[in-house]
Formats: sequence, structure tokens, C-alpha cells
Amino acid sequence: MNDIRVMLGRSMRHVTRSLDTIITVTIMPIAFLLLFRYVFGGAIQTGTDNYTNYLMPGVLLIAIASGISYTAFRLFMDMKSGIFERFHSMPIARSSVLWGHVLTSLVSNAISVVVIMLVGLIMGFRSSAGVLAWLGVAGILALFTLALTWLAVIPGLTASTPDGASAFSYPLVFLPFVSSAFVPTGTMPGPVRVFAENQPVTAIVNAIRSLFEQQPVGNDIWIALAWCAGILVVAYGFAMAAYRRKIA
Repeated sequence: MNDIRVMLGRSMRHVTRSLDTIITVTIMPIAFLLLFRYVFGGAIQTGTDNYTNYLMPGVLLIAIASGISYTAFRLFMDMKSGIFERFHSMPIARSSVLWGHVLTSLVSNAISVVVIMLVGLIMGFRSSAGVLAWLGVAGILALFTLALTWLAVIPGLTASTPDGASAFSYPLVFLPFVSSAFVPTGTMPGPVRVFAENQPVTAIVNAIRSLFEQQPVGNDIWIALAWCAGILVVAYGFAMAAYRRKIA
């Protein structure tokens, strides 16, 4: 744990010395929030009077999906710089190097989420959620971040170029657009609707939206947690296997 703490401090110093990464990550989701709220919002029927409330869960997921690309990039640069070999010559837990990057992603994405929530409040976002509901939202977002970050570790270790390390996140960023994040899935044509209703983002968005509105979450929260936990376990296994091959 002490080794992880040291590696987390190292990675966080890189982030604080280059705050443009957090700024870049937050700009695009905020742009989507403004675009859908003030340009498309009047033409989209969601059954709610506050479209900003409807948008917020999906925009938060887009921010996280965008932010994890920097984890892959920073990890790739560490691999190419040779710093990993220096770390491995020291008496530290080898896995702490990866966990430092992963926890840095968790912290930096949490900062981005808070910034976007503040912008949402200015735009009219309101929630009747209690303390437990907010803790539930935070838990889902944290688990989602961990799952995608361990997924990002894989290209960070295996890519041959910086662009290849970070480009994998593009499909993840656009996945919320084929979900219930911006429009109800019932308005979509058959095949698209089937995909939208059975992909992880829809369950996660629906669970967070229900928690924000202090409504019963039903099965959505369990489906969301199952997706996040499943992706996390599988991604962690593949990431550690790729890491062991790199340091062998």
C-alpha cells in the first residue's frame, strides 16, 4: 500500500503540472451538454420537464470515457521512457506502478465529474437525491471509472504508438449516443433499439438517473453493477497478463 501511495503521488504530480489534460477532458462533455440542452433539447421528447437532468448521467459517462485515454497515454510514455525498468530494480511491489496510474485516473476523473456537475447546476440541473442516493451515484461512477481504466491499461502496455494507446477510447466515448443517455430507447428503430437496451451504458445511465430523481432503481442498478464488475475483472486479468509479458 505504501508503494501504491508513492506511485499515486508521482502520477498526480504529472497531472497537476499539466492541468490541460483535465481541462481538455471536461470541455467536450460540457460542449455536448450545451449542444443537446440548448440546440437539440427543444426537439427531443423525453417525458421530463428538465432535459438537463435527463442528460447529466450520460454526459458524466462521456467525460469518464474520454478521461481514461490519458491513462493509456501516460502509461505508454512511461513504458517507452524506460522508467519501468528503473522501478523494477527497486524493492517495490511491481503492481504498484500500474495501480498508481489507475488511482490517478480515478482522482482526475472525479475532478472532471465535479466540474461538469457544477456547470450542470448553472444550466438548471437539480436533484432530489438524499445522501445514500448520492453515495450510490458516486459508487457507480467510481466502479465504472475503475473498469474503463483497467481496460485502458491494456493498450497503454501493448500499443506501438501514442495515438494507438489513446485512440481505443473513441468508441467508448460514442457508446452513450446509442443508449438512453440522450433520447428514450423506445424512439429508436428495431435493431438499434435492441442494441441500445442491452449494452452497459443504458443500464448505468438509467440507474444513475433514478438515483438522482430519488426513484426506485429496479433491476437497472444490479445490471449496471454486474456490467462494471464484469468489465473490471476481465480487463484486470488481461492487463496483468500483458504487464507480466512486458516485464518478463
